[in-house]
Amino acid sequence: MPLRDVFVNSEIMPLRRVIVHAPDAGIDRISPRMAGELLFDDIVYLPSMQREHEIFRKVLHSFLGEVNVLETQDLIREAFDANEDIKKELITLVKEFEEIPKSYADRLSHMDHRSLSEVMISGYDKEMDQFVFDPIPNFIFTRDIALTIKDHVVIAKASKSVRKRENLLTRFIFYAHPDFSHLLGEKRLINLNLVDDYPPSRKGEPVTIEGGDMMLLNSDYLLIGNSERTTDHALNTLKQILFEKGLINNIVEVDVPKERSFMHIDTLFTQINHLDFVGYKPIVKDGLGSYVTVYRKTGEQIEYPSVIDFLHAEIDTDIRFIWSGNGVSPFQEREQWTDGCNLVALRPGIALTYDRNPHTEAAFREGGYQIIHAEEFLRGTTSGALKPDALQNTIITLPSSELSRARGGSHCMTCPVLRDPLIK
Repeated sequence: MPLRDVFVNSEIMPLRRVIVHAPDAGIDRISPRMAGELLFDDIVYLPSMQREHEIFRKVLHSFLGEVNVLETQDLIREAFDANEDIKKELITLVKEFEEIPKSYADRLSHMDHRSLSEVMISGYDKEMDQFVFDPIPNFIFTRDIALTIKDHVVIAKASKSVRKRENLLTRFIFYAHPDFSHLLGEKRLINLNLVDDYPPSRKGEPVTIEGGDMMLLNSDYLLIGNSERTTDHALNTLKQILFEKGLINNIVEVDVPKERSFMHIDTLFTQINHLDFVGYKPIVKDGLGSYVTVYRKTGEQIEYPSVIDFLHAEIDTDIRFIWSGNGVSPFQEREQWTDGCNLVALRPGIALTYDRNPHTEAAFREGGYQIIHAEEFLRGTTSGALKPDALQNTIITLPSSELSRARGGSHCMTCPVLRDPLIK
């Protein structure tokens, strides 16, 4: 039975419903020359990447049930079925952005909805046997498209133009899909792409922010990374919206070095249990380029020299960090780069990570966690020898030789829309 509505007020409570996107045919079109432009650090072997992502989805199915792991292409197709008017509007917007001729836009209008959803994502028209748009390979990182804050959804606005079509498709899903379309009428949808409502600053700075830079610790605290992808104006705009709606009492700005390897705060740290985080020590503890400012709804501001100082002062003094690379160079740099800090919690103490960070795995074991590879986990659940509900303090490692080349981990590949509430 599929679950309905939206609610998230933590990073760790049991995950009930999530949006993902499987690597599509568009990724197979990326050439070495295009890779940097499309925000990939390397070309990938698509069949292997798809197999790795399929294992990732099967692990999610084991905990959430297959019906509650939502695939973007299915959502788009179902939204086409549900709302013809918004479908026409989407085709018009894509035509203008992609600068395609009217004749091809007419062709899109008459496609069956399954084929149309495939073309909109991959850019590949099977019947014509050609690519008509550039691919949007970063769509596998569904964390960036939107963030659920309690019973509201914030539709993010990417900073890079190559992610524009992702953004158009995300807006379409939340406006037209029957599971989410009610949010707009109930004023529970915050679409940061509405320029009339959220214009650039007087100095011309745009509103750009991605979901990887937003982290909801609990009902009172939303962390926002001030990174290469998030502007000061976006942070201040969202802060004002959330304060006015009474959704959050404290907005926490985390300075993030403007470097590719630290593109979002979830590349630096993620929460996996009530008191346990995984993090990159030089920035999270030593405070190298990660100053923290807390903005309170009351107007008060307070500053901290590092993330860990903030967490100990305002969240819980017993919070501990498990360090990527076990906090030792050069392994901490290597394993932060391969997303050793980027984990999604399925429930407190159960999280997913890549299988290529051995020094971080050693740190998990020292911290009291067991490690199980995803394929071993799936064999155990299939045979009945392993019960997902019985697991405690377990890190499930995912095959990642190709997924890791795309520069995003399990946290990046999940957009939670429903978790159990965190009750203080």
